[in-house]
Amino acid sequence: MSSAGGQRPAANRMTLQTFKARLGGASKGFKLLKKKRDALKSRFQALLKDIVDTKLKVGESLKDGAFALAKAHYASSGDDIASSIVERAKKPSVTTKMYPDNVAGVSIPVFKVLRNASQEAIAHTMGVGSGGAVLNATRDTYLKAVECIVQLASLQTAFHTLDEEIKMTSRRVNALEYVLIPRIEDIIHYITQEMDEQAREEFFRVKKVVEKKKVKLAKEKEQAEKNEAAIDAPSILQKKDADIVF
Repeated sequence: MSSAGGQRPAANRMTLQTFKARLGGASKGFKLLKKKRDALKSRFQALLKDIVDTKLKVGESLKDGAFALAKAHYASSGDDIASSIVERAKKPSVTTKMYPDNVAGVSIPVFKVLRNASQEAIAHTMGVGSGGAVLNATRDTYLKAVECIVQLASLQTAFHTLDEEIKMTSRRVNALEYVLIPRIEDIIHYITQEMDEQAREEFFRVKKVVEKKKVKLAKEKEQAEKNEAAIDAPSILQKKDADIVF
């Protein structure tokens, strides 16, 4: 392709085929990237709706959790629930694991909540004397809130990943559509014009050569006729002289 200094490639058929192949590859890449961008935008719009709905669910679940915690404090007659829970919490019963997801060739992390029932047995014995059922209900309410929060985190991460990928893909699509493909087309147009000009020059040169050959042949024919006339002239004169003598 042309450089910054305005240099142009050699105008011949090999160069023309090379740039036509580049144009085909660039056009195909442009179509594929455009389809990818459209697929990412479609998933991006779906994520927006899911994020809004999940945020509302998180707000509701946290509000329910706060209300359940207030009831637990009331049921435990003012005892310090937090210290009892911290003493019993040795290993987590709820963990988060990341799984990969794929959207149009883009890897997106998805977070899932995993619950270990064997680690929840200790929590079931809390508050047996007073407010045990309320504490378990509070725990279940907060577990639902945690699941919503993890789901929101997964959606937000996917949203951010897709946003960056859409920006990068859009830059590539715009570079192909407005910079690379027009530049290759301009070079192909230049090579085609140069080859047409070379063909016209070659045709004009051949035409001139043929005309010169015709002129040369006509002159040679005329000269040959003159030479033949010059050779025939003495014989005619001798014949006339012979006729006069007789």
